[in-house]
Amino acid sequence: MTCELALTAESDVGAAAGQLRRALLSAPLACELHVGDDGSSPESLTPASVLFPIVRRDAGWFVLLTQRTDHLRDHPGQISFPGGRVEPEDLSPVHTALRETQEEIGLSSEHIEVIGFLPDYCTITGYRVTPVVALVTPPFDLSPDAHEVAQVFEVPFDFLMDPANHQEHVIQRNGRPRKFYAVPYQDYFIWGATAGIILSLHRALTA
Repeated sequence: MTCELALTAESDVGAAAGQLRRALLSAPLACELHVGDDGSSPESLTPASVLFPIVRRDAGWFVLLTQRTDHLRDHPGQISFPGGRVEPEDLSPVHTALRETQEEIGLSSEHIEVIGFLPDYCTITGYRVTPVVALVTPPFDLSPDAHEVAQVFEVPFDFLMDPANHQEHVIQRNGRPRKFYAVPYQDYFIWGATAGIILSLHRALTA
């Protein structure tokens, strides 16, 4: 089943945003309360939160992603959503996602409209990640943290939601095969938790 959101006119953008909100409201009923990497478990995981930022441009919707720097201990060089682990002072998953987004790429919350959540995503590396879906209104300025972020780029929303671009791979990990998803785009290999969260939104929209 293909996800289709009309994005060619202002009224269409409003209708598409409404469809997206409704899908997010029903997401916990349409699929599991948590999803995750093959072999992961929701027990005893470190809570974290990421922002799923959908940028509303005149040419359509685009998803803003980052590429992590190569020297980081966790997931070096990988494509990610802005976000990170929950800190003691964070009041909610939204607070974590907005704080981390500001720290990582300098995107101010005044441009961000949170519209819902996807099921928590459990990673094989020990995190339980809450994806916070938001619409982002340009124009905005970014100031990526050079220590954490190698680059920031955007991918067409329709490309990410097209099942023809969703791949499933198998690797050997700890002596057994593990499945993981990927959504390659141009020279970027989007995989792991980021790809899994993208597929979670696709499932919510097509449920």
